[in-house]
Amino acid sequence: MDKQEKKGLTYKDAGVDIDAGEEVVELIKKSVRSTFRPGVLTDIGGFGGLFSLDTARYKEPVLVSGTDGVGTKLKIAQTLNRHDTVGIDLVAMCVNDILVQGAEPLFFLDYFATGTLEPYQAAAVIEGIAEGCRQAGCALLGGETAEMPGFYEPGEYDLAGFSVGVVDKPDIITGEDIKKGDVILGLASSGLHSNGYSLVRKLVDDGGFSLERAYWDGGRSLGEELIEPTRIYVKSIRMLMREFNIKGLAHITGGGLTNNIPRILPQTVDAELKLGSWEVAPVIEFVQREGGVVLDEMLKTFNMGIGMVVVVAKGDAEKARDILTGEGEEVFIIGEVVDGKGETRYVG
Repeated sequence: MDKQEKKGLTYKDAGVDIDAGEEVVELIKKSVRSTFRPGVLTDIGGFGGLFSLDTARYKEPVLVSGTDGVGTKLKIAQTLNRHDTVGIDLVAMCVNDILVQGAEPLFFLDYFATGTLEPYQAAAVIEGIAEGCRQAGCALLGGETAEMPGFYEPGEYDLAGFSVGVVDKPDIITGEDIKKGDVILGLASSGLHSNGYSLVRKLVDDGGFSLERAYWDGGRSLGEELIEPTRIYVKSIRMLMREFNIKGLAHITGGGLTNNIPRILPQTVDAELKLGSWEVAPVIEFVQREGGVVLDEMLKTFNMGIGMVVVVAKGDAEKARDILTGEGEEVFIIGEVVDGKGETRYVG
């Protein structure tokens, strides 16, 4: 064959389909636009997202940022071929983190990476991200869809997210005013949320458990329980913030109750939690029972049924519980603040 007749390589020959990327953009436009809020200045598809902060609302506005992923829970989604919920997890892991410092989430950006772009799979993921943004009241301001041939197995993808919020400097929640006698409220999780899935997947694989089967009375299948998205606490906590002073907030993620609550405690007090004072989701009990996981390991790996901890003055506890319950949260009084050295301890 003459050199002039030889077909030149294309990006598609190398495994990157630009047209598929354009198809994803078209599929997600409506969902993305549904998240827009006042302050958004750019439409989907720009090189960067522009957001105008209304500084008149704040005396001393402070930006708060956070980034996270979904972890190996993505493997469960890919096994089940369910891609519409992990985007909610992604948003939740980021916005719940910045919420605990008192921030109102303003906007969110995502990073979706895969080996071969499957437009409808990617669109399902991003529509889940948009749903998470709607729940959090923040705009999906932009993102990146990266197609990297040979980097992921067929059907696999990874996710990362980035959230930015704002809080007035005097309203930043630091935990520094937490003192002996304060009450610790626990807001129920929706299940495992997005932590501990490497242990869960090992349990499922080693034990030969089926994701299609329910292993407890009246429950959904194991797969449905494992794919349940992380609860987003933004609207209920911000409603509580408008009513009175919150002394401390802790998002219960990797490290569980044992390691996350001390992140907000002064070094002169401990969080004393009463075991049995809240409900533990059946899927968490299943992991503990079938994996033979000791309680201490459970408490520092999983949320154990509590996705967010709220510390308030003793006199505010009942009112706070009523407000949060009215916002749709299941709320438990799980403990109190006692003299100590900045640790979580358990009684009962």
